[in-house]
Amino acid sequence: MENYDAVLAFFKNAEEPANAGKVAAATGLDKKEVNKVMTQLKKEEKIVSPKRCYWEIKR
Repeated sequence: MENYDAVLAFFKNAEEPANAGKVAAATGLDKKEVNKVMTQLKKEEKIVSPKRCYWEIKR
């Protein structure tokens, strides 16, 4: 759950859409772990994609 919170916090504070690589670099998490968390956030509809491969918090 710690990784989930870190990724969610990143998106809440991000000023622009980001991809998994950018999230991984900013949070220090492994990209595979970031992808797992992002998949969960997508299912929960907490993040949305304004353009291909980039995501942002749902407003």
